[in-house]
Amino acid sequence: MALYECVLIARQDISSNQAEGLVDQFSEIVETNGGKVTKKEMWGLRTLAYRIKKNRKAHYALLNLDAPPAAVAEMERNLRLNEDVLRYLTLRVDEHEEGPSIVLQARERRDDRGGRDGGRFSRGGPRGDGGGPRGDRGDRGDRPPRVESAEEKPAEEKQETPA
Repeated sequence: MALYECVLIARQDISSNQAEGLVDQFSEIVETNGGKVTKKEMWGLRTLAYRIKKNRKAHYALLNLDAPPAAVAEMERNLRLNEDVLRYLTLRVDEHEEGPSIVLQARERRDDRGGRDGGRFSRGGPRGDGGGPRGDRGDRGDRPPRVESAEEKPAEEKQETPA
């Protein structure tokens, strides 16, 4: 039997449980036709690059298959008939990757980072000096402080006093 990877995209209107049910339904089709599903991954609700049938987001899922070509053809036929499936792509591969896919690995790395800034600015400035995230405000001492001249003060005082 040949090895395949299938990624399917389901409508955003369905719940996560319904999306998992779709994946299970297509897995059963493969198994009834003599194949087996070696891995199922739900990638969750993700933003699409462009609208597909008025949807901006979609549920993504990955299936690793070890099945004969007839089983894959039957699964693809059912994918085309299902109204909840927006797109699918099935590729024949030489071998399946072990462990989680790259999409799940990226999600785990993103969760480990913390905030959007990666924790760089949690102690104040980028150097930890408490000066805020930007170092170009002149509060580090790299520029001399502005000194007001004696001529400027009386001019300001004259404007403030009523005539």
